[in-house]
Amino acid sequence: MKVISWNLLRLTGAGVEDVAALVERHLPDLLLLQEATEELAALPAIIGGKFFHEPLDGRIYGLAMWSPRPLSPPYALRLPVSSVPGRVPPRVAQIAQLGNVAFANVHLSHGQFLNRWQLLHIASALEGPAAIVGDYNAVGPIKLAGFNDVGPRRPTHIASNIISFRLDRCMARGLRCSHARVLGRGPSDHHPIALDLHGVSGDAQVSEEGSIADVRRPILRVERWLRAMANAPNRFRVRRSLSFPKIRSDLDSRHKAKSSHH
Repeated sequence: MKVISWNLLRLTGAGVEDVAALVERHLPDLLLLQEATEELAALPAIIGGKFFHEPLDGRIYGLAMWSPRPLSPPYALRLPVSSVPGRVPPRVAQIAQLGNVAFANVHLSHGQFLNRWQLLHIASALEGPAAIVGDYNAVGPIKLAGFNDVGPRRPTHIASNIISFRLDRCMARGLRCSHARVLGRGPSDHHPIALDLHGVSGDAQVSEEGSIADVRRPILRVERWLRAMANAPNRFRVRRSLSFPKIRSDLDSRHKAKSSHH
């Protein structure tokens, strides 16, 4: 299955004609869009297929999903929010089921703790093989138990035309990616990413989930250290019982016993 994800940059970025051209050029099985406006509802009239739009509360844009084949209506999963005043309205993940694979289309928050909390919330809501695809707004590596980062490793966004970031990503469980690439940016400030995803065998899924052990190892080392520290007073008392004053007292007792014997 070929999946493409693209942040369109709402009103000033890529429009419906740009998206239609992208589809006609790359022929994806599933197209995931972020910062999509109501204009994108005209996409099926241009290229056919099924289109679903999920507006973001209080914004002129939202998430959108398109497929050339019949697609069951996706649902919106509300994500954790920040309590800091002035932050953007609550975000959602747009989730659809294609066969036995669940796809989550995301545009996560900018806070680096918050967007990882949102990822954990999405992962816990998905069952079986799954892919979380879209604009993560995340900087640095991401660890998500049971999931692998299978997206392209090249930058996908340039902030103020100065600093490059790999914001557009894909975390997958029970899937492998045979080809991941960054496509031409076009009029948006984000590059689209394209992924060729495949199901994996049961043995491969077990090996992927083995990454949980990699997360547990540092925790186990800390637990062993804490147990060692908890037992430290006992060892200290043992050493005190063998201290020099005690040994000298025993020697004095033995010397007196020998003197009385003689």
